[in-house]
Formats: sequence, structure tokens, C-alpha cells
Amino acid sequence: MPEPNNNLSLHEDVINGTSDLREVKKPEEKESVVKRTMTLIEKNGCHDTIYMNAAKIFQGIHTEKAKDRMLVRYAGDSAPPVLAFKDVCSQRLSYELAFNALKYQDLLEEVLLDSCVYPCHSIPDELTSLLVVMLYDLQDRKFQAREISDEDEPVADVRKIEHYLYSFKTKLAAALARYRIRHDAASIEYVLPETIRKQHQRASALPLYVWINTFKISLEDVFRDLKEKGFTKVGSVSDLDRYTYVVDQHCGDMLVFPSSLKEELLNLDLFADSKLLLQDKSRSLAVHTAQAQLNSGDDIIVAHVGSHLTIAHLSVLMNHSMSTIFVCGVKSSEEAAELRNFFSHMECTNIQLLHEDFTEIGPTDPKLQKAKVILLLPQCSGLGAGDPIDFILNEHGDAELLKDLFRGTVAKDKLSVLAERQLNELIHAMKFKEVQAIVYCTCSIYPEENERVVKKALESGVEGDKVQPYRLIPPGFDTCSDSNASTETFFKTEPSEISSGCFLAVLAREKDSSENLSAEDILGLAAAKGLLDDILVEKPKKGGKKQKVTQLTHNTVAGGVEPKITELLHRQTVSNIKAEVAVSKAVSNVQQKGVSRTKSSVQLKKSICPISARALPKVLKHTRPLSPVGNAYGRQTPARKTRAEHKRAVLKPAKIMFPPVAMPYLSSQGNKAGIPAHHCFHCWSGAKGFCGRVLLPPLHKTARPAVLHPRPWM
Repeated sequence: MPEPNNNLSLHEDVINGTSDLREVKKPEEKESVVKRTMTLIEKNGCHDTIYMNAAKIFQGIHTEKAKDRMLVRYAGDSAPPVLAFKDVCSQRLSYELAFNALKYQDLLEEVLLDSCVYPCHSIPDELTSLLVVMLYDLQDRKFQAREISDEDEPVADVRKIEHYLYSFKTKLAAALARYRIRHDAASIEYVLPETIRKQHQRASALPLYVWINTFKISLEDVFRDLKEKGFTKVGSVSDLDRYTYVVDQHCGDMLVFPSSLKEELLNLDLFADSKLLLQDKSRSLAVHTAQAQLNSGDDIIVAHVGSHLTIAHLSVLMNHSMSTIFVCGVKSSEEAAELRNFFSHMECTNIQLLHEDFTEIGPTDPKLQKAKVILLLPQCSGLGAGDPIDFILNEHGDAELLKDLFRGTVAKDKLSVLAERQLNELIHAMKFKEVQAIVYCTCSIYPEENERVVKKALESGVEGDKVQPYRLIPPGFDTCSDSNASTETFFKTEPSEISSGCFLAVLAREKDSSENLSAEDILGLAAAKGLLDDILVEKPKKGGKKQKVTQLTHNTVAGGVEPKITELLHRQTVSNIKAEVAVSKAVSNVQQKGVSRTKSSVQLKKSICPISARALPKVLKHTRPLSPVGNAYGRQTPARKTRAEHKRAVLKPAKIMFPPVAMPYLSSQGNKAGIPAHHCFHCWSGAKGFCGRVLLPPLHKTARPAVLHPRPWM
């Protein structure tokens, strides 16, 4: 891969979320600085303070054995140690050294005993942890002496243990060789339990997930820069090989690289300038899900400080909007200053820090009334994390995770305490009445911390009756990787060689059925309350034919009312449309005498389009409403005869349309009732004397109504 031309930083603390950014190095110094850094860690050992911190961590997580098997004694239980790290790099090295001492504790103790280096009266039990930690580092350096820098502040106990071990380096090397021969181990890695080896292999093969800080660089510029540096974009994670990358399928601003490129990637100027940031994918999934629940101007509450990168990523996704990110649990002023410096370097400006813990903040706090989403990333067992050291450093996790990871399980009492705390935090989040969605995410593999916590919170009913209850909704991408749980709305991934373990759930309030409804839904709700009970529905006739009457029907579903009122809406629309009256240009001489009265039945024709009330003649507007029986004909006010009745008049055909009603009529074949869907009365209106008058055919005297209309005012 071509060497980058820009300045770069050699320290990983920028990637891990600290604001202490190192001075960039000149391009020509890069190679030598990288080599010096690697040799400092791999060959020359660590600073004295790193050994002391690692010994304190190991003291708290070492495996305690039964008294009859306890040959190497450690100090008794004491208060949690106070750890002071110079920087994040020192912190990482301390945890890695302690974790390695834990993994090889049995081997290291046996080497001490076999070489007769232990017991030693000059070394008290309080320094046994330091002895084991420094023995691991000595064998890792192939029993070579440590190069001590002039800048390194000496620690007396460290120098004492170092001198003692180095004086027995030959015996220690021989004891280690005998141990490997007995266990037929090509290296000490082969003496580890199979579960630990698999976990280590999976973590080392896990792809690198990197999100893009679009405050500083666009996606197109990143792709162009990577192409110039020799990287090729491929289609899927399975195609990754050396200098390749792929865009993540769930997060569009996340790139995936092969694990073998970690050192080279961290040396790129893109990482040094915080344009690309390395972080576990589970946290990116959480912030993408939370951002998707926000509307313009909505604030969001982050319940735990967690990783600085998680908060910065959320701010980047919100893209300088008017929304505010409230971060809870920033206790000290030093931590607040560090966070502000880091966010300033990341160009994040919409973040407000709160010193109270999330559970200490009241749901009615005035400054949080615009908050509509809560991002809850509670402390969890973390056994699904790909890199446990990263998880501890970034998420402020407990060092006990290393012990649980080594054993491959979490104690039941500890799991119960974690689950109870998570449930309390989730229930507290549900008490915020203005909040509309809660995103709950863990790195746990246990249902006790995942599905069961969510279900217990939903069953608690803590929201009350005055607000809409919560329900589970899909997070916006594939619902579940486990086909057996595909009916759930959780997002869940198991630890594998391509991803770490993750659990994600979105709790959203049920939508109020009276908000943001269409016209159909509003009419349906009105009908459900009995406001439109004078409208009928289609009813099939006994003879097999259907009567056409309109009545509102609605179906109640889980999400609200889904009314089926097409006919009602049709009538509502018609009332706002002017009807067209067809006018015939043909002039004919028709005698009014033959129109005034007839004994034959009139065949009513179906109307093509309805007209509004404004288009009806004046006489019709003031007549009594039609009824389904004799009122339709017999009770109508007949048009008065005029003198022009006996004269010849020029008449125009007019078409009058009534709203759909059910009424019987007499056909020419007999007394058979027919019910057309629409009725249009045709009459003749004179050009001068007959304007606005209507002649309606009378009902036959012997006709009886076939069906009584239940609402005669229609």
C-alpha cells in the first residue's frame, strides 16, 4: 500500500475516545516511531507504573483456588484499588497485561514453583500479583532485560521484583520449557482452554468497523482517498482480503476492513485527524436506531456516558440540527473538561453534559421536556463483546468482565444484580411522558439482560393511563439474525468471526388514533362514537340481489380504526362539485298536457354523475325530503299549471340527480319492486315560462312500498 503523504498520529487514544490528541509526526519519522513504539511494547517492556496498575487489576480478578490446592498465596481481599493511568495507551497495556496474567495463571504459578523461585521470604503476599505479572512480561520478552528510559519514574517494588526474577531467568526458562514438553505445546497459547483459544481467535479475526465523521470529511472524499492509497471497495464482508473494504449493510456511514490491517489503518492520516474512527458495530447500530426515531427539533437523552465515540457519532448523525443531546452521569469537572475537549475536536456542538445519574433525574425536569428519545446503553455482562479490553476502556466496564470471560460464564447472583439494575433504568425511562421512543442496547448474550428485561418493563404498566403505552417496533433493519426468533421485533446477533454479540430493542409509544389521520379515519372515528349513525351499509336482499344503501362500517385493528366508507366520501366529494346540466339544442313542440299527468309507470334511469344541492331547481330545494315509500312520489308538491300549459313552448331536457336512497318503483311489467342505485328524474323545463319548475310522475294508487325505510328523513 502506498505510504500516506499527510501527517499522522501514532497513538490509538484518538480512536478510543480521548481528547488528549498527540502531536503529529513528520512523514519521514513515521516508520522509525512505529518501530520504536512496537519494540517498547513487545521487547523492551513497560513503564513501572504500568506494572503496578496491572498488578492491582490482576489482584482483583485472579482465580482463587481451594485452600488444599493453594500453593501460591496472594494478598487478602481489600478495597478496590485506585488506578492512575498516564494516558489511554498506558491504560490499555495495564489491562492487557493483567488479562494475560489471568489467562496463564496456572502456567506461571507452576513455573514459579518448579524453578524454586517461589516461595521467597523477602517477597510478601502483597507483591505476589506483581511477581506473576512481571514473570509473564519477562517470558514474553524471551527473558531479555528491560530497557529503562530516563523518563520512566522508578517504583521501588517494581525494581525489586524485576531484579529478583532476572537473577533466576535461567531456572525460569528451563521450568517453562519442561512445562511445554509435558503438555506437548508448541507455544504457551496451546495450554489455554479451548473456549479461551476460540474466543481469542474470533476476536483476532473480527473485521474492523469504522464510522466516518462527516463533520470533517464526506463519504465521497473518503472513498477517493482510500482508492488513492491502494484500497479496493468490494461487495460483502466475505470478499475482504488485504487492502479491501466494504460499506456496512446496516449503517451507511460505516466501513469494514480486514482485521490484519489494524496497525496500518491506525497510521493513516484519516484516523489521525479523527475523520475515521474505530468502534464496535453494536454502538453504531444503537445510534443509527435512535437517530431514526427523532423528528426535527427533538432532543435526545443518553442515559450513560459510555464511550465518547458513541455520543460523538450520534451528534454527527444529527448533523448540526437544533436538537440537543443530553448526556447523564458526568460526575467530575475533569471528566466534563475532557469530554468537551474531545467533542470540540470532533466538531460536535449540540451536546449538553449533566452531572446527575439518569435515575436521579425527574421525568418532569423542565430542561428535558423537548426530549422525545432516550438511548439506554446500560452496564451489562458484556460477554458478547468482540474485544473485552476495548469494551472495558470505551464503555467504562468492570474489570470483572475479564474474569467472567475467562470462565466463559457469569455468576447467577451477579447476573441477577445486573438485570435488576437494567430493569429499573428502563422503567425509569418509561416514566418520561414526553418521550416517544426508547432504544435499549446491550452487548450481553443472556436473555436475562435482554428479552426478559424488555418484556418485564412492558408488562409493568408504569406509563399510566393518561399516556399512550409502549410497544415493540422493528429497529429499521433486519429484525433478528436468529430464525427461531424471527417473530420478535428484537435485533440480535451472536458473537462470530464477522461481528460481536449485540441485542437491540426499540420501545415506541402506540400512536394516538386521533392524530395524523386521513379523512377516512376521521370519519370512521366519528361513526364509532355514533356521530354518523344515520348512514347505512350495503345489505344483501333475501332473493339474492343486494339493496344499495349506504351505512358506515369500520374495522378495529391493533393500530386503530380502518373505516370502509367509500360511499360516504363519494357523497362528501360530490357536494363540493358543481353539476353540469346537459342542454339539448334540438327544439321540439311538446304538449304540456301530455306531460302533466300519466297513468303509466315511469322508468327511472340511473344517473351518471351526481350534482350538488346548489345545482337543483328552486322548487326541488324547498320540497320535503324523499322517503323510500310513497313519499318519493305521492307527497311531492306538484308543479302548478300555468296558462302556457295549453300553448306550444320550447322545452329543454334537464337532468336532476338525488343522493342515493332506496325506493321501490313500479316497472311496466307489473307490480315488481326495483331498486336502482341512483335516481335521476327527467322533466322538461321551458325556455321562458317553465324555468325552475319540475314535473314528477305520481305513484300508482295500487302500489305498496316493498321495503319500509327505517329513516324516512333520508
